[in-house]
Amino acid sequence: MDTGDRTAHELPRLSDTETLVEAGAATADAATGEMRAKLANAMVGLKKEHFGRGPTAAKAWLLDDYVFVAMEGGLTRNEETLLAADRADVVRAYRLTFQEVVAATSIAAVEDITGRKVANYHSQIVFDPTRAFEIFTLEPEA
Repeated sequence: MDTGDRTAHELPRLSDTETLVEAGAATADAATGEMRAKLANAMVGLKKEHFGRGPTAAKAWLLDDYVFVAMEGGLTRNEETLLAADRADVVRAYRLTFQEVVAATSIAAVEDITGRKVANYHSQIVFDPTRAFEIFTLEPEA
């Protein structure tokens, strides 16, 4: 990675910022922050609506043609029981299958909030700690 005149220590660390911004950029503007909050809230609301229980925390990032939402917690009691029985595979398979069924709702929410068409969408969940990820690729702006 070419750092130019800056040392690695001076480069911005993405994990330390609230938005993914180009290296050297100061901060995202208020409109981007508001859009990120709307995206995170929309994904939490959809999980709560469809699964009966929503994540306990969420954060969204925007970078060029990408939207990334990370959510914490939100497993149902039966999913927690399956995880305790070492059946993470069943919980993951169910979650991903269900997310495919309701994908159109998630895509519509992102398109409405960003004002851009979603080209691709992927959902994933990991455990210990539980994190769900919603990843959207937006079509290029006109």
